[in-house]
This record gives sequence, structure tokens and C-alpha cells, in this order.
Amino acid sequence: MIKKALVLSAISLSLISTTVFAENLAVVNGKPIPASHSDALVKELVSYGEKDTPQLRQDIKNKLVLREVLVQEAEKQNVASSDEVKKQLEFAKRSIMIDALRTNYLKKNPVSDKEIKAEYDRVASLQNGQQYHVKHILVKNEADAQNIINQLNKGANFEKIAKEKSIDQGSAARGGDLSWASPSNYIKPFSDAMIALKKGQITKTPVKTQFGYHIIKLVDVRKATLPSLNQVKPKIKTSLEERKWQEYEMNLMKQAKIE
Repeated sequence: MIKKALVLSAISLSLISTTVFAENLAVVNGKPIPASHSDALVKELVSYGEKDTPQLRQDIKNKLVLREVLVQEAEKQNVASSDEVKKQLEFAKRSIMIDALRTNYLKKNPVSDKEIKAEYDRVASLQNGQQYHVKHILVKNEADAQNIINQLNKGANFEKIAKEKSIDQGSAARGGDLSWASPSNYIKPFSDAMIALKKGQITKTPVKTQFGYHIIKLVDVRKATLPSLNQVKPKIKTSLEERKWQEYEMNLMKQAKIE
């Protein structure tokens, strides 16, 4: 009977040990790393397009074990006692709290399918049914813009001037090319001037926006092809969530007593 009891006890301890091990990714110097930590990282990476493979999980395990080793050494050396580290920990704590507040707020105030559909319809209505391929030259003052228009009217090369003088460095490298876009992609003064042009035309006067003065050339026009609601639903949801959170931030700022 005693022998049987000892065997049962050993089996019981073995089962408990197996269960505990299954719940942990590894045990470093007696301190366990929960498997849930690895699962959370895998889930996050998969959401960014990674594939859940044994190699990915092994890489994550290696990194978590290394981090635990380093944290334990940092604790041995009491690095958290320095004022600078305390400040960084406090800052990290505040960031985590704000992230948690945002998550809780959006959970309680989710973006509905109705809101997503309304936003899709709103953007679709602004598309004008057309897409425009334009080039532009952006300069700081009106006199420079008018001077460039005069040069272009005399036959100067638009792309060459864009590369040399446009302060929009992104498009300047491409000869001012902004590729295909719908009017809603641009601020109103720009889109209004763009729509008024005929294929091959250049604006007769500089177009003023908050960025400076534009000379716009319409390369071509085509019928717009809108993506389906299902295709853009995740993007619209993210955009609306950000808008809701910004509104919440502004309301809190209005209610706060700031001296």
C-alpha cells in the first residue's frame, strides 16, 4: 500500500509539473515566463502580416528569455533606483495608462457599421466620379510663382523647373508629378483649380494654399473606380476610431482646469 501511495504521489507531482510547464514558456533562474506573453506577441506580429511558424515562436522565446535574464541582472544591480530610470519608468507607466484609457473608451464607444457606411458614402460623394493626374510646382511667394508661369507660357519645361525650384521635395524629384488622385485628396483651393483645367493646361495664375503658391498642370482625367465598402472598411474604422478619440481628448481638455 505504501509503495502504491508513493507511485500515485509521483504521478500526481509529474502531472502538476507538466501542467505548470505547459503554462510557462520557460523558467529562468526559477522565475517563470508565462506562455501567454509569447502568444500575445505572436498574435500582434500575425496582425502585421507575419506567419505563425515554429521558427517565429522560437525567435520570440529566445528574445523573451534574454529579456528576462537582462531584467534579473538589472534588478541585481538595482538600476531602477537611479532618478533617471525612475523618470523613464514613470513616463512609461503614464503611456501605458493612456493606451489603456483609449482601449477602454473605444470598447465602450465602438464605431458602428452604420457610421462606417455613412463615412464611405460621404467620401464617395466627394470623388466627383473622376480621378485627376496632375503635376505641380510649389514656391513660397506669389511673385516667384507668376514668374514661373510666364516662363512656362514661353515654352519652358515644366518638369525641369519643378525639379529645380519646387519646395515640395517629394514630387519635385518626379518633375512635380502627384500621380492619380481624386479631388477629395487635395485641399479645396488646389482641387478647385485642378478641376477647372482642361487636359494639358496649366493654371494661368498662382494657386494659394497654406503651403505656398502652386502652379498646376493637368496631365489627364479618368473615371474613378471606387473600392468596395468591404475593401476599405478596416481603414475607415481605424480613421473613425482616431476621430472619436481626438474628440474625447478635446472634451477632457475643455473640462480640465489648466493654470
